[in-house]
Amino acid sequence: MAYAQVNGVRFWYETHGSGRPLVLLHGGFGAVESFAAIRPALAQRRRVISVDLPGHGRTADVGRPLRYELMADDVAALIVHLGLAEADVLGFSLGGGVALRLAIQHRHLLRRLVVVSAPYRRQGWFPEVLAGMPEPDEAAGERMRGTPPERLYRQVAPRPQDWPRLWARTGELLRRDYDWSPEVAAVTTPTLLVFADADSIRPGHMVEFFGLLGGGHRDGGWDGTGRPAARLAILPGLTHYDIVDSPALPAAVLPFLTHTLPTRT
Repeated sequence: MAYAQVNGVRFWYETHGSGRPLVLLHGGFGAVESFAAIRPALAQRRRVISVDLPGHGRTADVGRPLRYELMADDVAALIVHLGLAEADVLGFSLGGGVALRLAIQHRHLLRRLVVVSAPYRRQGWFPEVLAGMPEPDEAAGERMRGTPPERLYRQVAPRPQDWPRLWARTGELLRRDYDWSPEVAAVTTPTLLVFADADSIRPGHMVEFFGLLGGGHRDGGWDGTGRPAARLAILPGLTHYDIVDSPALPAAVLPFLTHTLPTRT
């Protein structure tokens, strides 16, 4: 457990287990604690590096807007700083967007990518989820005092008084439109997409995402030679809000990280 100063950000990270590195990126308003339920299973097979993203958890806000692209640059700098070249990266929700941008902007640093419950364009969320995303308003953040994310933030953040700012900055990020379709279609990093069967992401979007990565275009063949480099897992009986607590997630992720995969060119 330590801090690392990179790109003007004092990142908090924790390391568990040994072996090939696996970097974990949490969702919005989360922290390294978000992966507490599944980290032991992952750490039995991998060296797991959990990171508090900028403005979250123990990593203090540095006064700039939250952007997927900027956070990807920051995490890339952290990977280089820690000597984790060719790391595997798993990101959930907001962290999934950061992980996807890592594969787009810094593909040379990644060996394999796992995107959990995150879309490649904003309209991938269900309409009611989009409508319920946080307002970029610090006063709204004040009204969220006492909620589980705020209580965690208050316990671990170096400046607990920054909670309303985190709420507003995250709301501003989540309400910005984006569509990374052309860039996702060019991703060559072997990628596993994981969703819940009752996720906040539309099932049609899950299939479109898989298709952009080269999946679902043909029969895999009796001998499997037609399988794409990408993988798609839809975990039953779960939602966007409990998928990272389920043992089904590491059960899906670990084989992907260890099996030999075809390359995508």
